[in-house]
Amino acid sequence: MDAYIYGYPLITFDMARKQETNVSSAEGEHAPMGQLIKMRKYLDVDNKCCAAPNQDTLYTIAWLDVEKEPYVFTLPDMGDRYYIMPLLDGYSEVLEVVSSLTSEKGPKQYVITGPGWEGEMPQGFTQIASPTAMIWLLGRVYCTGTDEDYAAVAGLQDKIELLPLSSYGKPYTPPKGKVDPSFDMKTSVRKQVHALDINTYFDYLARLMKTNTPKPEDAEMVNRMAQIGLIPGQDFDKEKLGFLDSTILKTVPKMAQLEMVLYLKKQKKINGWLYFTKGVGNFGTDYLLRGMGNMLGPGWNRPGDAVYPLSTEDSDGHKYNGEKHNYVIHFEKGQLPPVDGFWSLTMYDKDLFLVPNPSKRYNLSQKDTFVNNPDGSVDFYLQAESPGKEREANWLPAPKGEFTLILRVY
Repeated sequence: MDAYIYGYPLITFDMARKQETNVSSAEGEHAPMGQLIKMRKYLDVDNKCCAAPNQDTLYTIAWLDVEKEPYVFTLPDMGDRYYIMPLLDGYSEVLEVVSSLTSEKGPKQYVITGPGWEGEMPQGFTQIASPTAMIWLLGRVYCTGTDEDYAAVAGLQDKIELLPLSSYGKPYTPPKGKVDPSFDMKTSVRKQVHALDINTYFDYLARLMKTNTPKPEDAEMVNRMAQIGLIPGQDFDKEKLGFLDSTILKTVPKMAQLEMVLYLKKQKKINGWLYFTKGVGNFGTDYLLRGMGNMLGPGWNRPGDAVYPLSTEDSDGHKYNGEKHNYVIHFEKGQLPPVDGFWSLTMYDKDLFLVPNPSKRYNLSQKDTFVNNPDGSVDFYLQAESPGKEREANWLPAPKGEFTLILRVY
């Protein structure tokens, strides 16, 4: 079970990578390996790739394999536009964050290198070194969602460059991607990972660890995994599990998944809200926290860049249900979330995917103009039916069933 949880982010990342890169050319929410995915609008409500998508930024994403060669990554002058471009290794650790709030203004130039690379850096570039061959550039560029702002962000996206180091300074045409027609492009990543039996899962993990080597601080876990046939750099030796009852082995995935769910439920809540201000983004050896975070949704930022209060129940401890109840979130005057970037409150179903509704409104955020109470306070109305015309500016449509809330504070 511990080995399953240890490998969960690596397999989740790779499954997400496959789903986002299994195309011949860049288009919409997909692009081949080593090429930028430039999303020109908010994610569609029926997108089921990665859980908990936002409706505040235009994702600017790339999946890289730096085992054989580094990549050059350059950003234009983004002006006053809020953006954050974290780079994560294969185990979901944030390697570096390039952000409008943490970096100097103006163009930026980086070389993203893999394990053991010792080549020559181009002059004026900053190196970002990864301990794994797999890297996820999970960029977000703030956008108000209007046609004009979509176009403005698209103009910035088109000035971002990503190419192999050997092609820098030369004419470069991205190669066509290799398409695997047998890969499931529609079923959510979480469901596909959870559907893997234990032998398939560990075989998959062993293949990934050949180019995504565990870190030195993982030595104790690496030694333990060797006892069950998981040795970095080698194929999975399932014969090592032969002494265990096959029926018991079959239960390991469900039991490990349950352990991650229970770990989430054990976390301290305040008025029904759960949030992390340390540990996430740089998990270290807290494999259970890391697994749980990736089960909720892969690609966490460091708490210094973003905090994600999550709520599945009201302040009395009852599960949210839009069929049974209407809800109010109250903010005293001047107490909307304090941010340097942006904030938003997003409605999800119980599986953390967006909830379809006729008004096509999926969050409340600083982009909105709210109706204040006479004393200056603000109430948000979370319910399935309209709270009335005079309150609709503050209405977040809920499903007629269970739902989950995430407050983004960047």
